Parts: sequence; structure tokens; C-alpha cells
Amino acid sequence: MSSGPPEIQRALARLDAITRRLRKECPWDREQNERTIVPHTVEEAYELADAANRHDDAKLLDELGDVLFQVHFLSLLLEERGAGDLAQVAEHCTEKLIRRHPHVFGEVEAETAQQVLRNWDQIKKGEPGREPGLFGEVPENLPAPLYARKLQRRAATSGFDFPGVEGPLQSVRDELAELEHASTPEERFHELGDVLFAAVNLARKLRVDPELALRAAAERFRTRVGDGSELAASEGRSWNDLTPDEQLAYYARARLREGGHHQR
Repeated sequence: MSSGPPEIQRALARLDAITRRLRKECPWDREQNERTIVPHTVEEAYELADAANRHDDAKLLDELGDVLFQVHFLSLLLEERGAGDLAQVAEHCTEKLIRRHPHVFGEVEAETAQQVLRNWDQIKKGEPGREPGLFGEVPENLPAPLYARKLQRRAATSGFDFPGVEGPLQSVRDELAELEHASTPEERFHELGDVLFAAVNLARKLRVDPELALRAAAERFRTRVGDGSELAASEGRSWNDLTPDEQLAYYARARLREGGHHQR
């Protein structure tokens, strides 16, 4: 059952009151500033992404609450030094959303998601106070796959992009071939970076989030190794005592069992 605006307003007001009380009465909360809080904000955002990726609605509800608290707390820090407050944060966000969606709130037409993104990028470029240049305001501390994708997206807005998927796919093949011929540690470092960058570009063209795709692959690997270890233990074998070939055999069995579960 969904809550209407009055219930939402009451819940948000209660959260705001709790946040203010914690800031005054909790020794830990009193010591925090935006630099000490932001690492927690980033961590909560990753936990939120994980819940969304797992399609776990109960966990998603919980993690959204944690992120919402982060927004309230950081807004309160702004308020304390007279730089803004939660109302200004919300109003600024609302104005930006209206400005960047002229196909909804104005006369511009956009029939596809791609047209919306192109309009969005053009509008952002014309906003006052933004860093100049094609790559202005691209945070360098983003996780590497997201940093690479953001740079590629910015370049694409200038027309510097492959028209389809085949070009990026061939780039992956070409970079892999160059990696195979790399002979020094420096060359391997360089060529492996190019492989990863090309793979991110392919993910962008396929409209796949490279960060989530890599995390999903890592999770599959983790599950399969764990299942392989359990299979070995069920047969009286210790995973750490197995030869690499034996471990690989159990890993393959775990993958087959995983496939059987998916079929059911």
C-alpha cells in the first residue's frame, strides 16, 4: 500500500527532527563534517546499488532510508554554516529537473530515451557556473569503469563515437590482440588498460552498466567457487588440498548445477 503526500510529509518531518537531535546529542554525529560523512554516503550508495541489482525490494527500502538520512545530514551541515538547507536542496533539484526536461515541462519534443539524453547534455552545457570544456566537471574519483564511461559519453556528445556496436566490438578484439603481443610489464599495463577501456565503451553502446555487469560477474565467480568448495567437502575433499585441475573440475560442476537451477 502506497502512502499519500500527507504521510510522506509527516515521515520526512520526523526524519528531519531525528537528524537534528542526533546532531545535537550524539557525540559521534556532533564531530562529523562533510568530508568525514561523504565516505559513508558513497558506501550507502553502493549498498543501494547492490540491493537494486539483486531485485531485493525489502533491502532496497532499507538502503534508500540510509541514503535519505545521508541527504538530510549533509543538508543540515550546509544549514549550520548558512550555505543552504534541505528546502533549498529540494528546490534546486526541482528547478534543475524542470529545466532539463523541456519535453515534459516545455515545448521541446523527444520521442526516445536517446533524444532525451542528447537534450539533457546540451542543456547542461549551457547552465551557468559549469566548468568549461568537453570534460568539465567529470569527477576524477569515480570508480574507473564509471569514469571511463562518463568520458566516453561526453566525447559522444561531440560526435566522436562509433555509429553502432560493431566498431566497439572490433576495438575489444584489436586491443586483446595487442595485449597478447605485449612483452614488457609497462606494455602489458598499457594494453590491459586499453582492453578494459574498450570493454567499457562496448558496454556503453550495449546500454549495459559496466560497474554492475562486472560486479555481477564477480558475484557469479564467488558463488561458483563457494559451491565448488562445498561439493568437494561433501565428498570428503578439502578445497585447499585439491590440485588446480581438480578445483577447476569442481568449479565446472558448480556451473552446471547453477545452470540446472536457472532452468527450473
